[in-house]
Amino acid sequence: MTMPNPPDGVLDGSRHLYAVRVYYEDTDLSGITYHANYLRWFERARSDLLRRLEIDQRAAIEAGEGAYAVSELTLKYLRPARLDDDVLIETRCTELGAASCRMHQKAYRGDDLLAEAHLRVGFVSPEGRPRRQPPEWRAAFARFADQGNT
Repeated sequence: MTMPNPPDGVLDGSRHLYAVRVYYEDTDLSGITYHANYLRWFERARSDLLRRLEIDQRAAIEAGEGAYAVSELTLKYLRPARLDDDVLIETRCTELGAASCRMHQKAYRGDDLLAEAHLRVGFVSPEGRPRRQPPEWRAAFARFADQGNT
């Protein structure tokens, strides 16, 4: 039996694009996406971005080095996504620091902006304390963020 590949995003210059579909489980009784699901979709897109940048977060966790954690989040809902809609999540790195990244994420249905998030993701030790990002990870984020400036 051939196993299908899981959902996978793409790098497009300084943007990461990740597609999701609104399933019944994502909606309330009216067929509109429940608000917390945007957070799940944004998280999946960020996780896929790490894979695309060849950042092995699991290996870092297992080695006791640390992991990324959301430290700030502002989320604005503009239009509802509905059952069976195809939604595109766009992620950009807007600022890169020694221990954190600021990101901007948008959810689109076609040309319609549905929701957007501004967030800060920090690298933390297993004890939850801020820690400098591994240099190769920071370099990967820098290359990604710079793609829009070349």
